[in-house]
Formats: sequence, C-alpha cells, structure tokens
Amino acid sequence: MPIEIYFDGKKKVNALIDGFTVKTDQPIEYQGEKSAPTPFRLFLASLGTCAGINVKGFCDQRGIDSSAMRISMDYVYDPGQKMIIKFILLIHVPVGFPAQYDAAIVKTAALCAVKRHLNPSIENEITIVRPE
Repeated sequence: MPIEIYFDGKKKVNALIDGFTVKTDQPIEYQGEKSAPTPFRLFLASLGTCAGINVKGFCDQRGIDSSAMRISMDYVYDPGQKMIIKFILLIHVPVGFPAQYDAAIVKTAALCAVKRHLNPSIENEITIVRPE
C-alpha cells in the first residue's frame, strides 16, 4: 500500500500510512512551528521502536513481563561525514530479569528490520542495563 505525503502549511509535511496520519514539522529556527517531530527524529524513533517490538515479542514468547522494561537510544554523529556512524541502544531490564536471556535479547533487538535497511557500515551497539 502506498504512503501518501501531503503538505499542511509552513514546514509541516505529513504522511498518511494505513489510515494513520504521521505529522512532521521543523524547529522554529528552520521556519517551522515545532508542532511535531522532524522527519529525521521519526526515523530515529522507528529504529528504537523496531528494536522494541522485537524485544517485546521475545519477552511475550517466554512469558516474561516487559512492562518495567524500556529501551533508551543515542547515537554517535561524525561531523566529517555528516552521518550517524553508530546507534547505541540500552535495554533497561528490571530486577529479576533472567540473565540467561541477555545475549539472546540483544541479538533479537539487533534483528530490527529498520536497522537491516541501513548501510552496513553503521555500527549498532546494544547493551543490557540492570538496576543497581
């Protein structure tokens, strides 16, 4: 199914995807109204949420409660290349999360379809974070 892109005034560019409207805007310093995330920030969110759905599915299949889990994401930007060269995902697990699944859940998060469509030279660092 195609994605329809339309313009909604000033710097707002929206997408109609499967009956949902995804809104984007630009920051005020770029003549936007900062009324929605930028397209690039949505791209970053898609990477994190894609890893997240894989992690959630992993937990669901094993009957592990994922309600206290979260993923935080950052990246390393190379100003020379003007590109992100590394994504850093931290999978925050609660007390009692079975350590035997650490490696498997990291591998599962790395299977994200969004990441697989990126240039293979972009590094993907995924780490488990346990409460202290």
